[in-house]
Amino acid sequence: MTTSPLAAPSLAPAGKERGGRRSFLLALPTVPFFAYVAVFLVLPTIIVIVESFRNRDGSFTLDNARRLFSANSMSVFGQSLALSATTAVIGSVVGAVLAYAIVTGSPTGPLRKILTAISSVLAQFGGVMLAFAFIATVGRNGFVTKLLADWGLHMDTTWLFEFNGFVLVYSYFQIPLMVIVFLPALDGIRPQWREATETLGGSSWTYWRRVAGPILAPAFISSLLLLFANAFSAYATIAALTNANTVVPTAIRGAMINEVSDQGNYPQVLALGMIVVVTVVMFAYARLQKRATRWLG
Repeated sequence: MTTSPLAAPSLAPAGKERGGRRSFLLALPTVPFFAYVAVFLVLPTIIVIVESFRNRDGSFTLDNARRLFSANSMSVFGQSLALSATTAVIGSVVGAVLAYAIVTGSPTGPLRKILTAISSVLAQFGGVMLAFAFIATVGRNGFVTKLLADWGLHMDTTWLFEFNGFVLVYSYFQIPLMVIVFLPALDGIRPQWREATETLGGSSWTYWRRVAGPILAPAFISSLLLLFANAFSAYATIAALTNANTVVPTAIRGAMINEVSDQGNYPQVLALGMIVVVTVVMFAYARLQKRATRWLG
């Protein structure tokens, strides 16, 4: 029995239709996620960008954007960048050491499970709760402060509400976050690489300098950038510690609630600067992550 050659083309559209319907059904569960992202991320970002170039009457202007380079704005951004960079470096270095200590243990042991669970919790422990914990511990009426006073040691507590205090508080969640994000990269290091280095006569220093170091460098730097973005956008923690417009998020709050002077669209201008900084950082993070997965993926 022979089949007519004219019957074959008629099967293609039906197959394509079924394939398209199957793809649509598979993508259907992601619709709520993309709708959420569009409403709560994309749309507010567009509004901020548009409003930063508009006057009160709705006309287009560049005067608002020029305020981004004023002395006050540069001071606030400088403090935010310094705080984010400092805590990112401290968190990445200390967190990488802790992550390496975890990796050297048993991969299925209880110690690793406990430490990763604790890191997961502490990485999310921020905001008002974290600020209250430090104030209740080393604040003016904190437990440790009172205890030291009973022993005749009087501790100055003003440092907690200054730059050094902010660094300590931010490091509390930056270090465990580094443990979580850098642990998979360390898990990707194969023991055969060290064995091959030792077989060829290389030392431990040679292994870290020429093998493991270059492979882990993109993952380490991308994790550092992630910590930087995390600290740069943090608001609730520092807002609970101080009412001063110390960093960009608190400066935006101050401009929005200021009833003395007309701030115009200055909050949107500061938010635009934050969007630019975070976009650049996350773009570099994505590129480095892509490079890191070449060996560790």
